[in-house]
Amino acid sequence: MSKRNIYIGVFVISVIGLAIVQYKYLEIGLSLARVQFSKNLVTAGDEIREDLTNRDQMTFLLGKALQRDSTYFRLSIDSVQDASRFFLNDFLTERLVRNGIEAEFSYELFSKDTSYYLQSPRTFSDRDKEVKYPILLQGYLPDLLGDRLILELKFRDLRSYFFFQLNGLILPSLIFLIGIVAVIIWILRTYYWQRNLITHTNEFINNLTHELKTPVFSIGLASKLLSQNATDNQKPILDIIRQQTDRLSGHIDRVLDLARMESGKDIFNLSETDFRPALKKLCQDFGTLVSLEEVRFTCDLEEGAYPIRAEVFHLENAVNNLLDNAKKYSDDPVISLRATRENGYLVIRIQDNGRGISPEDQKRIFQKYFRVGEGDLHNVKGYGLGLSYVKKVIDAMKGKISLQSKLGQGTLISIQIPLTHG
Repeated sequence: MSKRNIYIGVFVISVIGLAIVQYKYLEIGLSLARVQFSKNLVTAGDEIREDLTNRDQMTFLLGKALQRDSTYFRLSIDSVQDASRFFLNDFLTERLVRNGIEAEFSYELFSKDTSYYLQSPRTFSDRDKEVKYPILLQGYLPDLLGDRLILELKFRDLRSYFFFQLNGLILPSLIFLIGIVAVIIWILRTYYWQRNLITHTNEFINNLTHELKTPVFSIGLASKLLSQNATDNQKPILDIIRQQTDRLSGHIDRVLDLARMESGKDIFNLSETDFRPALKKLCQDFGTLVSLEEVRFTCDLEEGAYPIRAEVFHLENAVNNLLDNAKKYSDDPVISLRATRENGYLVIRIQDNGRGISPEDQKRIFQKYFRVGEGDLHNVKGYGLGLSYVKKVIDAMKGKISLQSKLGQGTLISIQIPLTHG
């Protein structure tokens, strides 16, 4: 199974799990809302029963309506009953709202044998979904009628009411869940888009570098043929051509290796080696190269072996890259390389008198494609791959690289690689 399918599977499972957790919390919220509703309804019912116990204008009017007695009023009995229904409806609404109940309701006021009956102005068509709450009245009205009198409150579709009450939890949960899903999908799309871009870029780099290898090989071969009949004055020049051809070939290999590293391939085959001879030859070659330029270069290698686990080719390239940078970023280059054994590490320090690096740039100096420039101008040509490559090489060898620099005062780069013994 590919990593992509694993990521997608984890994402889908996580979203489903989060949705289930939110649903469970919603169920808990609904249960709590039902409990709170029942508690509030009991309190409201007690208040309603208490308020309808004694004789007052409300109960007197209700009594006349139930008895269908209009002799006290200058109205028809139907008008008395209509007025009673609306007054009682307003009374019940006020008591329910006061106790935190704002659900739609209707009511019926009736005796046990339905001799007396009064209905709410509002009725529900679907009686099967009604929730009924009966209140047995006491006091004036039952005594007046000489019968048990029940006020039955009816509520419709309480589940929708509870959902409405929980809107403060449901809507934010849905918004956050949708937001999380959208962000993760965007991240995954961006990630795989970048992976595809890196893949296409690496394919281009591979094709380009392989095309460059042919002319580099031809130049190297031609310089060897020329050296067979070269004069003493020509041989040093041909040596430099061969050295630079070898370096160019090494740069091409380095770009290929960077492409392989981006693809997640391990390009390092570490083995135990004494790095001092290779470092000494590297210093000699660099000294020969810069002898034709106005560069002062010194190399100080502590005596003794430098046993480390490394791949010499890549470590040489890394050190060469640092020396090249020291030369390129200095107007009147003074460069020193010093190697010592300290506290179980081989420490290689490269010091220059160049322009230095600002604190802001130092934080990004080892990032791929980053280059130090002066404003929008890059006076030194390059691709910003060198120090990224150096960092990867040193990390692969369990080493450390650090940088100390001040603008106008040069730069010191230190490499620490663990010694295998001694």
